[in-house]
Amino acid sequence: MVCIYCGDDTQVINSRLQKRSNAIWRRRRCLKCENVFSTIERVDLAQALRMELTKGNLAPFDRDILFTSIYDSLKHRPHPIQDATEITNTVITNLVKSHRAVFGRQEIIQATHKVLQRFDTAADVQYVAFHKP
Repeated sequence: MVCIYCGDDTQVINSRLQKRSNAIWRRRRCLKCENVFSTIERVDLAQALRMELTKGNLAPFDRDILFTSIYDSLKHRPHPIQDATEITNTVITNLVKSHRAVFGRQEIIQATHKVLQRFDTAADVQYVAFHKP
């Protein structure tokens, strides 16, 4: 990676795996100007995961669509955006753990249903009523 200040090469001086978000945090130092900055490296889900549509067509996985459907079910909670973000991350982590790259709509709905069921029964009922697993 190049320095954001001068464009020269950088060296990683510290690196940590962020288990909850499946990302890697890195502290970098420029070899020329010696400025220090942090980066976060994560998988591009739209390129790594696919959703199977009708008739066998595939579409890129869209985290925002999943987030929005979860958020709609959590609007009654005090912090729906934070809760929806964490639940979305949990669902994606569970999907990735299956070691597959293509998921059907029903598989995503079922995975979301399982997580919501443990987190908030009212949100789960709301989600299931709209998505019909």
